[in-house]
Amino acid sequence: MTALSQIVVLAADEHSESTPNPLIPANYDILWSTIIFLIIVGVFMWKILPKLQAVLDERAEKIEGGIRKAEEAQSEAAAALEEYTAQLTEARAEAARIREDARSEAGQIVSETRESAAGDAQRLVETAQKQIDAERQQAIVSLRTEVGALASELASRIVGESLKDDARQQRIIDSFLDDLEAQVSSDKAKG
Repeated sequence: MTALSQIVVLAADEHSESTPNPLIPANYDILWSTIIFLIIVGVFMWKILPKLQAVLDERAEKIEGGIRKAEEAQSEAAAALEEYTAQLTEARAEAARIREDARSEAGQIVSETRESAAGDAQRLVETAQKQIDAERQQAIVSLRTEVGALASELASRIVGESLKDDARQQRIIDSFLDDLEAQVSSDKAKG
């Protein structure tokens, strides 16, 4: 050690022997402080600690009740979500079924309408064809009569003899028209 540190240690030893340390209390102070401390601890344990414990227990019950309520609310919310999801799934399936039914009904209506329209069109065509055939027959009869009359008159003028005999006139007209029809048919077959 150095000389200075030896001097400080010797001075401290001389000083400690003559005066008491101000940081360490006297024995009677320690005794009374301990008694007062024990009284304060006893009052604290007897009066304040039970009240504090009751408040803490009440608060713990409130917290536990809140946790239980939160868990119940969470389980109810989960059940409601499941129910909502099930209803939504069911509603979507129902909507898909309704759409599919509507599509099939629309297809059926369209096919029925087409069939009906085709039947109506066929009936109209048949009716028109019958009417055309009837009008053609009527026109042929009318033309035969007129052509026959014209042909008789023309033949009477050419031949210079009267063709007033109805039977003979009818044979000549029929022969002429049959030849004319045969010629028209052969022209259609070629063309």
